[in-house]
Amino acid sequence: MPRAYTVATAALALRMPVKWVDNILSHHKIGGIRQERQGIARRLSVEGLLTLALAALLIHELGLSTRRAITVADEIIKSEGRYSGRQGLTVEIDIPAFQSGLLEQLEAAVEMAPVPRRGRPPTNKTGRLD
Repeated sequence: MPRAYTVATAALALRMPVKWVDNILSHHKIGGIRQERQGIARRLSVEGLLTLALAALLIHELGLSTRRAITVADEIIKSEGRYSGRQGLTVEIDIPAFQSGLLEQLEAAVEMAPVPRRGRPPTNKTGRLD
């Protein structure tokens, strides 16, 4: 089974706030990102993170809307790094180099990201802070 990453790890790797990543995933469908019912943590694959990273780049560099950036990012990945708009705009990116940089950022983020707590939070019956 391929490796899956948490939202916190993805945010660290993308150098974006966790809230930004969470909002994008809540409002947009991105391939390679597993979303289940409420209460189940999202799991992001490398493919999903690649789309998200490209979309973030397009949003910040070209000022695209989030929806449009995700669509263009998908097209760039499918066409192996090239997107041609209807009015002559062409965008090219070296996908293997971009993905390699993303994998390095993920590797560092895995070491720094908080491990999500599982189960019910501990109860403090006395009401005191220990």
